[in-house]
Amino acid sequence: MDLVREHELHVTRRHLFGRLATGIGVPALASLLSRDGLAAGNQPPANAVRGVLPRTHHPAKAKHVICMHQGGAPSHIDLFDYKPALKRHHGEELPDSVRNGQRITGMTSGQKAFPCVAPMFEFRRHGKSGLWLSELLPHTGAVADDICVIKSMTTEAINHDPAITYIQTGSQHPGRPSIGSWLSYGLGTEADNLPAYVVLISLASNGQNDQPLFSRLWGSGFVPSVHQGVKLRSSGDPVLYLNDPPGMDRESRRRMLDAVARLNRRAEQDFADPEIGTRIAQYELAYKMQASVPELMDLSKEPARVFEMYGPDARKPGTYAANCILARRLVERGVRFVQLFHRGWDQHGNLPANIRSQCKDTDQASGALVRDLKERGLLDDTLVLWGGEFGRTVYCQGQLTKDNYGRDHHGRCFSRWMAGGGIKGGITHGETDDYCYNIAKDPVPIHDWNATILHCLGIDHTRLTFRYQGRDFRLTDVEGNVVKQLLA
Repeated sequence: MDLVREHELHVTRRHLFGRLATGIGVPALASLLSRDGLAAGNQPPANAVRGVLPRTHHPAKAKHVICMHQGGAPSHIDLFDYKPALKRHHGEELPDSVRNGQRITGMTSGQKAFPCVAPMFEFRRHGKSGLWLSELLPHTGAVADDICVIKSMTTEAINHDPAITYIQTGSQHPGRPSIGSWLSYGLGTEADNLPAYVVLISLASNGQNDQPLFSRLWGSGFVPSVHQGVKLRSSGDPVLYLNDPPGMDRESRRRMLDAVARLNRRAEQDFADPEIGTRIAQYELAYKMQASVPELMDLSKEPARVFEMYGPDARKPGTYAANCILARRLVERGVRFVQLFHRGWDQHGNLPANIRSQCKDTDQASGALVRDLKERGLLDDTLVLWGGEFGRTVYCQGQLTKDNYGRDHHGRCFSRWMAGGGIKGGITHGETDDYCYNIAKDPVPIHDWNATILHCLGIDHTRLTFRYQGRDFRLTDVEGNVVKQLLA
């Protein structure tokens, strides 16, 4: 039996057209694009993930992003949004004219009273800009002139899962690509031996880690899976199944991968399935990561002053401080998007003690990361982001006592900060009312936030799209405006 002839006889019409789509027309088109200059521009290394954009839509200020997501939602009232007038209203019922019938969560909907709570922490001015920050954030205050605090963020979601999904993907419904995947899809990566999108997770030292994290938050949705985030673990193997099993040496692994690649390329020719190409690329990347990841995770060669800068937890793998050092090392090696998730900010009760502990975990390392990047000349092309998925209510959840209170979810307004890569430092943007409950000036919806991030990386958010199920999708859906006041 002639197996090759038998195979050819079983080729379907779908296979035929699939092969035509990957045949001689593709090199011809590439030649035309090259001749017209449409395929020019900065390209990643030959074996790295390539983006679909031949060049950015406009000159980019940032090449990399480090997003420090504080899962559970830090209280903007206690940390960033200084309202001296709140002391006069402490203990008073939140006026109906302020709440204005806005919805609240089921966790406080049954309360008979909604007393306002002034923060028990003092606020101080920092830097030449005179930025007001809580006493809990002295190290953030030390970089006050490098950061821009947005006090008028607003979101449509009031519960954690839809809110974090919304800020990560531009939709409250699961299934869309995360922002890191969009950037990998659009721009590719400068790294040849590391993923374009890396995720690091840390836990609150006080054990208050109630809110779960789902891998879909750094998933690729409907864009090719080569663009999904890769989570690095702090214990055991940094990446599962990366190491060779007992008895497998590098030479044997290389021969095996070459053989599998030949089979996959044959299947790719037959079926024209883009996921087969993803599989080939990921096998090759994994082979390279076997050498690059151990070197990345080994902090022993970092000088002592670096650990002193990031704080006492910096030498402990898996802590927020250690992950901040890894984030800097990742962008040094060309990784496009680094996402830090730190859990434990969901302070419905016992807020004073818990928020103090959370700031102790995160403040020094967050400020140190900005300083470290600046000292190494990396801040100019690295966009640094800090914040949660929404804010907290001005009214108390549960019983208000002299030295204790809690706050419920609040999406109407909250605070985040940005630094580096095209962002104007030493400014605040937007205002809230005297109760930190409604926005009084310059609201920044989630789509505007994401549009501004893409703009800093040279991307017009309306032009980076992916056709799926007959529709051109984008990170900002059908909305979004660049907040030009934030740009340097």
